[in-house]
Amino acid sequence: MPFIKRIRFHGRGGQGAKVASRALGSAAFYEGCYAQDFPLYGAERRGAPISAFTRISDEPILERGIISEPDIVIIMDETLLNDPIAIPLSGVKEKGVVFINTTYQPDKAKARYKISANVITLDLTKIGIDRLGAPVLSALAGGVAARISGLSVDSLKKAVEKEISEITTDRVLIEKNIDAALYCFNSISPIEITETASVQKASPVIPVPFEPALISSPAINAKANTPLRKTGNWRLFKPVWDHEKCTKCMMCVVSCPDGCISVNPAGLPNTNYENCKGCLICIEVCPSEAIEAVREVHAG
Repeated sequence: MPFIKRIRFHGRGGQGAKVASRALGSAAFYEGCYAQDFPLYGAERRGAPISAFTRISDEPILERGIISEPDIVIIMDETLLNDPIAIPLSGVKEKGVVFINTTYQPDKAKARYKISANVITLDLTKIGIDRLGAPVLSALAGGVAARISGLSVDSLKKAVEKEISEITTDRVLIEKNIDAALYCFNSISPIEITETASVQKASPVIPVPFEPALISSPAINAKANTPLRKTGNWRLFKPVWDHEKCTKCMMCVVSCPDGCISVNPAGLPNTNYENCKGCLICIEVCPSEAIEAVREVHAG
């Protein structure tokens, strides 16, 4: 029977969800399958939630648009599980597979986030930092997705080389990405998923009449908008001050692009971690090296 696998990626801008989706689609193509992949994001902001989608089938894919009921979900940032806009678990099938980039073991993650589907976990962030020197997860997430989707190592290697080569010509970095992808591929045991019957007929064309825009959308700076959107979940590292080294020069305060650093009654910098995005500009400008980047291993 013809089959189709629907995979949805959730990540943050800069982590590589788009490239991971492309790598998976390319790997499926090298495997002899039909593939379709595309991202979905609004204004390009590093750290903002984005989604990407891949379909794999053994016959031409007639479906279009976003994947609302995925067979496999790849969550590249654990904090998105608590994001009311990203909602990465929406539409997940009970017999589907959810992969989470986390330090939790599968059973604990499944219970913590109340997931009814099968759960696989791996700390991709640590692997990225250890093997690539940065939390860039594109090849790593592609390796995980290829393993869960049942693709081969050879197809994954060719796909990662193709996609990363379009980003950089640094051969050493390309090889590191391939090795990291294979490491992730071999670090998990796939869970058998029920393949969905392929859609054989194209959806009918539905005429949509033109309607004038009578009601505008609310402004981004509308009252109470920012307090409701806690951008502190966007970061992987947070700045932590050693006030004994601090000279109170206030370079960090004036350099924070989001105004998240204030001054406490003692005249020392104080950070609003609910909205700090973890850009770490404060660390770069601190002349006394009084600020340290500390990784947050668990979602708040």
